[in-house]
Amino acid sequence: MIRFSKRLQLLRKEANLKQIDLAKILNTTQRRISHLESGKIEPDLATLVAIAKYFKVTLDYLVGITDY
Repeated sequence: MIRFSKRLQLLRKEANLKQIDLAKILNTTQRRISHLESGKIEPDLATLVAIAKYFKVTLDYLVGITDY
């Protein structure tokens, strides 16, 4: 099962976004995106929903429950 941190990094890179770009989109900081991608912190529900909406994926996909 792929972890949220890796899935977020893959989605961001597939969209050709830098961490700072995604941070601006999500109204947060580059440091927070870095910490989410490294697994240092876990996202809250609002952040998960915002990321899923932006990338047009399900929460199950985002957290690694499904691969589609």
